[in-house]
Amino acid sequence: MRQRILTSMIAMVASVGVLLGIPLMVIAWWWVSDHAHQDLEGRLKRASVLLIQHEDSDQEHAHDASELARSDPAFRLLVPDDGYLVMSHPAVGNVAGRAPEVLVGNPIPAPTFSDSIDLGDLGVLRMSIPRNSVRDDQWAAIGIVAMMVVASVAVTTVVAAITASRLADPVIDLANRAGAMAKGDFRSEWRTYGIAELDRLSTALGDANSEIADRWEREGEIVGEVSHQLRSRLTAIQLRLDELSMHPDPDVVVEAEAAAAQVDRLSKDLDEMVAASRESPDAPAIPIDVSRLVATLREDFEHAYDAQDRRIVVRVPADATAWSSQPSRLREAMSVLLDNALQHGSGTCTISAAGLVSASMLRITVGDEGRGVPDELVTQIFRRGFTGGRGSGVGLALARALIEADGGRLDLVSRHPTVFAIVVPAGPPEGAEIKRDRAPHR
Repeated sequence: MRQRILTSMIAMVASVGVLLGIPLMVIAWWWVSDHAHQDLEGRLKRASVLLIQHEDSDQEHAHDASELARSDPAFRLLVPDDGYLVMSHPAVGNVAGRAPEVLVGNPIPAPTFSDSIDLGDLGVLRMSIPRNSVRDDQWAAIGIVAMMVVASVAVTTVVAAITASRLADPVIDLANRAGAMAKGDFRSEWRTYGIAELDRLSTALGDANSEIADRWEREGEIVGEVSHQLRSRLTAIQLRLDELSMHPDPDVVVEAEAAAAQVDRLSKDLDEMVAASRESPDAPAIPIDVSRLVATLREDFEHAYDAQDRRIVVRVPADATAWSSQPSRLREAMSVLLDNALQHGSGTCTISAAGLVSASMLRITVGDEGRGVPDELVTQIFRRGFTGGRGSGVGLALARALIEADGGRLDLVSRHPTVFAIVVPAGPPEGAEIKRDRAPHR
């Protein structure tokens, strides 16, 4: 940003300098030439006045400029040191009727800069100076204009550097603090910079920082309280199941042991979810055995599908692997899709997985043979709180947020029948951690 501000200001001043400098140089060139003409013209007028005065004072003898120069030092001073004066007598002549005579000064062999005045019967006075002397003054004037343009650009560069730092440094500081806040660092102090707009932005971000920190703290307390209450209830259920496991009926014992296993898994899932809520966003990714994860989910949902006379078909390669910083994310997202297929779909539920050729990603699809998703609901099914029937309207939004937290994507790829696709990294990140973008309300 600093470089852009500096470059734009210098470019603007340079453009203005060119647009104004070139006309100023032309004017300076013309002004020096005009000033030289005016100087010669003034000298000629004063010389002509002296000639006329001497002519009127002595009617019997005609005076020329050379005689006047010898008799009147003031007349000689009118001729520049490096120039000369020529008087053309109309009555003296060659074929053209005019015979110029060098009267004062020495002729100049180089090109001259001249001006003349007609005295009627007395002749024509012409005064000349070297053209190089006028050209030197003209180039000096152009040099002065150029130096002024360069000086203005230099001063503007300094001002632009100071202005760029004054504007860019606070913006960079705000960006760094906002980035730290996005990573969960709420300890930054939001300063003011003396710029009204940036101070308003800093104040707004500071208020948001405090609000998010308070909410985070409250949510942490709620998570801790909920996890404590759930563990207490799960412990009580575990104790009751332990008592049922000693029942004389073998079928009751089998169901009690199965229920106890589910309680153990629920307790572990609860521990993982609590850990996930407190983990660092830079936690390293670890491999997940997708075939084993799908097999476990199939066991969990198989009884519910059997109760509706439906079945689950799995087409997942044995070596299918996904990478995530928290394995429970993929499991919970797929659990949501299987539950949605159970509640809103019909027929066979198919789970398949295949690697993508274009990138090191794994594509997992979950579909059923039901009526599908109505066209008018396609753009809303991932919005938190929206439900097309039974349910809380949280499942799909939560599932998408969990998948996107590890740099993956969850989308509806077929409306009729319904097919959801999960795309997740199939290998470890190369050179950088997996990018995690959270979009739970999309």
